[in-house]
Amino acid sequence: MVGYAAFGVYAVVSAIFSAGRDQVWSIWASCGYAAALLVLWRWRDRTAAVAMSVALSVLAPLLWLSAEPLEDGMNVIDRAAALLLHHGSPYLTSGQIRGWLSYNPYLPVMTLFGLPNAAGLRAMGWGGLAGNPGVWLAVGTVVPLAAAFWIAIPQRPGPVWRRDALLATGIAVASPVIGLNLAVITTDPPVLALMLLSLALALTPSALARASTPRSRLAGAASSGAVLGVACDLKSTAWLAVPVMAAMYATRDGARAAGRFIAASVITAVVLIAVLAPATLVKPAAAAALVQNSVLFPLGLTHFKTPAESLLPGHLLTALGTAGHVISVGLLFAAALGIAISLVIAPPRDVPAAARRIAIGLALMFLLGPDVRFGYFLYPLGLLGWLALTKTTPSGPPDREASVQDLVQDG
Repeated sequence: MVGYAAFGVYAVVSAIFSAGRDQVWSIWASCGYAAALLVLWRWRDRTAAVAMSVALSVLAPLLWLSAEPLEDGMNVIDRAAALLLHHGSPYLTSGQIRGWLSYNPYLPVMTLFGLPNAAGLRAMGWGGLAGNPGVWLAVGTVVPLAAAFWIAIPQRPGPVWRRDALLATGIAVASPVIGLNLAVITTDPPVLALMLLSLALALTPSALARASTPRSRLAGAASSGAVLGVACDLKSTAWLAVPVMAAMYATRDGARAAGRFIAASVITAVVLIAVLAPATLVKPAAAAALVQNSVLFPLGLTHFKTPAESLLPGHLLTALGTAGHVISVGLLFAAALGIAISLVIAPPRDVPAAARRIAIGLALMFLLGPDVRFGYFLYPLGLLGWLALTKTTPSGPPDREASVQDLVQDG
């Protein structure tokens, strides 16, 4: 009830002071959170309360807003899918750039959400929902998010564990952190969901140390790295998690596990680029376009710059001119160096510590970066919320008995 009360206060304040799509979500969400509070107060039915909040704070506004013209980001994804099908790269080259909307700041996997429209599904009825990138972004968020909770919720016999995992998923989806971004259709929720799934897969071998073997822990590191590699090929935001989790694996499970994790992340990212942007591997102009679109444009280092504004320090510095922009980028790199040094001096020893370190690093990036939005704080808030909902506990290395069992099972 405290959580839904906090959600409700945020939604009401947003309904008063926001406008456009955010205000539409706020009105729907205010009703959803109020209904959930009423059900919890009168009937103590958590399942009904969570289901009602998801229906009114996510599904209803998503369907409502899907009837409106697509936002700029979704048009960029649709164009990227068409470019991929016809030219083998989702990016316009430098000679084709006509304005800031010509840039595609996303990495190749994001193009998948535009392929249904490129295949003509939007013209097949259901109000165009089958070809709407926002609908597929929602699917691509809820599925890995549910898997992350399913794996990370402490397992108990019977249906209680399954119910807790589903309830945690519903609360996370209905929260303003994810629900708002799903309803107004932004590209960040699936990236966060995959990062959380990667953390959940990293948690399992440690949490079940007695039942795991060195071989299974290496397999867990590989699967965790592969999932994070997919996230890294959605948006560059996820790349910060790679060194943090590698340091955690090296401290907790040894250098082999860390190496397996890094290799899986990099190989997955490279293979996905080869599949979803093959022209970048054979055409220098296409490779340069990838760097220009997904690296230089987000850093504000291109001729045309995003009109997005915020009151964050990095953007305020950039508004002062070239010198301020240089300072903002310099502070961003200084923060990255600080995080790197912290990983050497005091590496995270377990998954909760790694999640907190990633949250701190991303918060610093968003505070100091030149072109960022308040919405990017979805990442640190989502990471901390996942820890709270899963109630993960630090897990040390296997004890001596478990180590002996590992040796016996490995032969």
